[in-house]
Amino acid sequence: MAQINNDWRDALKGEFSKQYYKKLYETVCDEYKIHTVFPVPDDIFNAFHLTPLSKVKAVILGQDPYHNTGQAHGLSFSVKPGIQIPPSLVNIYKELQSDLGCFIPNNGCLTKWAEEGVLLLNTVLTVRAHEANSHAGIGWEQFTDAAITALNTQDRPIVFLLWGAPAQRKEKLLTNPGHLILKAPHPSPLSAYRGFFGCRHFSKTNSFLEDRGIKGIDWQIENI
Repeated sequence: MAQINNDWRDALKGEFSKQYYKKLYETVCDEYKIHTVFPVPDDIFNAFHLTPLSKVKAVILGQDPYHNTGQAHGLSFSVKPGIQIPPSLVNIYKELQSDLGCFIPNNGCLTKWAEEGVLLLNTVLTVRAHEANSHAGIGWEQFTDAAITALNTQDRPIVFLLWGAPAQRKEKLLTNPGHLILKAPHPSPLSAYRGFFGCRHFSKTNSFLEDRGIKGIDWQIENI
């Protein structure tokens, strides 16, 4: 696993010496030796690498990485360029178009969002190929809870976009009244019509930030 070398390292350094993390590290290393695991090791911490703690304006929580070949690259809901856009991201783009008038791009790579200050964090950071949620319960949840707790303590406005029940279970960690919590059903085809469509989370995020003197996020993903 590529080490975290920006300001997240200081925020999370206490986790690396804990027993659960040592066991997690050993388990993940063994999984890569025995099974096909996504994303590739150097991409596991991409959400942290691309969005330093000091730059986070918004957080979109996912569950675990995509489990089909070539999709996952360490950012929730995002796929590598050239990979078919997954159904949940198709619906995210539809809501973005309805909310802000953004055109629907020809790719699902959300690196631009990460660089704009959107932490695209899965609560579990690895997965076996073709076995969704197969690395749940091995320790990642405790690690990413620590990251969410670090965000909660930041003394500046941050927006948390919690889509679906697994993400919303993290709300208990968010106690800072200076932040904004936005909740909606998951954007998957199974639930998007129950309230994700029409939630307007993208414009609400920018309004909240701009009202507090912070530049809004450029949500438009460009064509490749």
